Amino acid sequence: MNNNLAVLTAVGQDRIGIVDDLSSEIEKKHGNILESRMSVLGGEFAVIMLVSGEKRAISSLMGDLDQLETKINLRIEIKPTNQPEKDSNGIPYTLTCVSLDSPGIIHSVTRFIRQEGINIENLETETAHAPWTGAPLFRMKANVIVPLSISVQEIRLGLNQLEQEKDLDITFKAVCGTS
Repeated sequence: MNNNLAVLTAVGQDRIGIVDDLSSEIEKKHGNILESRMSVLGGEFAVIMLVSGEKRAISSLMGDLDQLETKINLRIEIKPTNQPEKDSNGIPYTLTCVSLDSPGIIHSVTRFIRQEGINIENLETETAHAPWTGAPLFRMKANVIVPLSISVQEIRLGLNQLEQEKDLDITFKAVCGTS
């Protein structure tokens, strides 16, 4: 069986059963959900999925997009894709950042990562209220791949400088147990 891949993104007003409805429609078209990230942001449900299936399954999903959007009340986009190329020339690291919330934190950290030539594979953020004070507390976690040609010591020095400039608490650790 020749499996084709597509990335499906969808956004719509959150409601009970929304994931069941979407996954049911994918299954009816003989698609398979390989990976997904789902979250409620504000009052909106957002999902991104990697869907596999034979060429006709992916084509059917794409061809019936308008009907699917109307049926389950989501704005949906589907984009064919390929298997990701494995980067064997890098080491996975996890970067975490905690701070009192303020505008520009994500931009400052991701700009630094970009300038260092590091690829972000996954990034999650959240804002919560700090215990005792109730102040808005920002948290970010990023999984990155550091090329072997880049000095981790130089990255750490740059992150330390960013911590001081922006009043951030950043940790940067190699992911253990990877092949």
